[in-house]
Amino acid sequence: MDTSKCRGLDFHRHISTSDLEASGHIQDDRVVIECDVTVIKEPQVAEEAVISESEEGADVKFIVQGEIFPAHKIFVAARSPVFKAQLYGPVGEGNRECITIEDMQAPVFKALLHFIYTDSLPAMEDIDSDEKEMMKHLLVAADRYAMERLKLICEGILCGSLDVETVATTLCLADQHNCRKLKDACIDYIYSSDRINEVVASQGYLHLKRACPSAFVNMWEKEKVTKSQKI
Repeated sequence: MDTSKCRGLDFHRHISTSDLEASGHIQDDRVVIECDVTVIKEPQVAEEAVISESEEGADVKFIVQGEIFPAHKIFVAARSPVFKAQLYGPVGEGNRECITIEDMQAPVFKALLHFIYTDSLPAMEDIDSDEKEMMKHLLVAADRYAMERLKLICEGILCGSLDVETVATTLCLADQHNCRKLKDACIDYIYSSDRINEVVASQGYLHLKRACPSAFVNMWEKEKVTKSQKI
């Protein structure tokens, strides 16, 4: 059925019923629409360019907890405006061959660099307790270097892996790093769980009260609103 001439939404020619029936696009009193969709995959840096395997072409080295990570300034700067300012800005460290990263674990920086080159996280089989901690540290790193896509990915993973023991500390993390989606997910989890007493008894809850009083107040305010809506 040739509809090539019917391009505008306000085109006044219509397909006749007989033509439509003859086209084979009517099945069980329903119109079947066929279309071709082309999905263009985003370009990705070749795996052989990934961090620690080779130093070829590397023009900067990051030192984290004594471990050295060779990298390419242009890739790092393209992913992070903070790194860009640091490497190419007027007060940056563009002429330095080695840059020391403070307050970060080496495995976390390695995962951060992996994302910079591949636009993906390192392979993980299951999200166990160690990997949850990695996601939290990686979220902090993503926020520190203004890598919003990585931050959202970490936030999404943490939203789907909440548990009674750590939900309060995760709520505090979400509050400190302006993760609205994760913050709401934590509060909803706490009040949808029948184990709220266990949450209140956890060490994470004590940490929440001390370190994030605003999140603590918001949590109880939301609970009051929820109860009033049920009355």
